[in-house]
Amino acid sequence: MGELKWYVLRAVSGQEKKVKGYLEHEIITLKLQESIPQVLIPSEKVYQIRNGKKKVRERNSLPGYVFISANIEQPEVMHCITGVPGVIGFLGDNEGGMSKKPVALRQSEVNRLLGSVEAANEFDVKLETPFIVGETIKVIDGPFNGFTGLVEEVFEEKKKLNVTVKIFGRNTPVELNYVQVEKQS
Repeated sequence: MGELKWYVLRAVSGQEKKVKGYLEHEIITLKLQESIPQVLIPSEKVYQIRNGKKKVRERNSLPGYVFISANIEQPEVMHCITGVPGVIGFLGDNEGGMSKKPVALRQSEVNRLLGSVEAANEFDVKLETPFIVGETIKVIDGPFNGFTGLVEEVFEEKKKLNVTVKIFGRNTPVELNYVQVEKQS
């Protein structure tokens, strides 16, 4: 009949999770699990600092796109995919409509996609930024945001630094978290 290949669906930006949910619901309802085994939204974990606390959240790394493994040779599979609210079409159909046969991803692209998704899932959320005494850093969060300073001490286990920052022309020692600073290039 046909074989499973990876395709890229164009979705309304910001509604990728809804599209994935609708697709998964339709796949189960129509019993198409063998014809559409996987639906993925590529995402990455990012740090945010809110009210002085570090928060980790997942962000869509390719807004407007949903990846799907499917056998589109079957008409009911194609109808299931294209009938989902929020789906604009397949990436690769020349006119952007649903009439052309979608172009499947190359195996190298699939490997890269699946590798990045697996790496993101296995990624232990920790901030590894080994700072060196004497290194110049820039403060990116907190009351000293925008200041540059010099690393005086590194507390690896606490993920903190003692930094000397020049405030009003005077060197002032400040203790900062790793997430509050970035290396100066």
